[in-house]
Amino acid sequence: MGGVTSSMAAKLAFFPPNPPSYKLITDDATGLLLFNHFPHRENVDILKLPTRRGTEIVALYVRYPMATSTVLYSHGNAADIGQMYELFIELSIHLRVNLMGYDYSGYGQSSGKPSEHNTYADIEAAYKCLEESFGAKQEDIILYGQSVGSGPTLDLAARLPRLRAVVLHSPILSGLRVMYPVKRTYWFDIYKNVDKIPLVQCPVLVIHVSIKILIISFW
Repeated sequence: MGGVTSSMAAKLAFFPPNPPSYKLITDDATGLLLFNHFPHRENVDILKLPTRRGTEIVALYVRYPMATSTVLYSHGNAADIGQMYELFIELSIHLRVNLMGYDYSGYGQSSGKPSEHNTYADIEAAYKCLEESFGAKQEDIILYGQSVGSGPTLDLAARLPRLRAVVLHSPILSGLRVMYPVKRTYWFDIYKNVDKIPLVQCPVLVIHVSIKILIISFW
């Protein structure tokens, strides 16, 4: 039963847009990767990143002049970074931050299939790129996880003690708790966020939004 329930939780967790909202093209003059629907911007890089689980994910990096912080954004379960492109640009401008968004394995033009452990490898690849390719320091990075993105966000945050902050936007307690009002954690559950959040050492902002009310709380 555990395996069946775990598979059900995984199916409810992952809804990659089908078809993907974008295609990757290579600019003939520069050799740069581009999204087919958007013109090239000087402050935007499109990247392919290898993961430790053998997949290759697509990431988007937006630079803001003189930014002192970088947001690593893990999007929700029914989106890809083609759909998030304009939002990422606006967030970078209004928050005055550098911003990296990425597609999970099996989302957008990322290879492989979506799974809990693939998303952990995906966010690790994005974080590694921020450090090694863009010179971001752990203490200047803010992890932002929306919905299912709270899973990889908290898994990484629990292992990085010097993060600047974590933002959880409509996070889940766990995959199983989305379906059933269980009071304990089972081994076959996915995204055990409720057990990982006490391990996070930086400030955490939790945002829940409904039609009538916006609730913001600090952990």
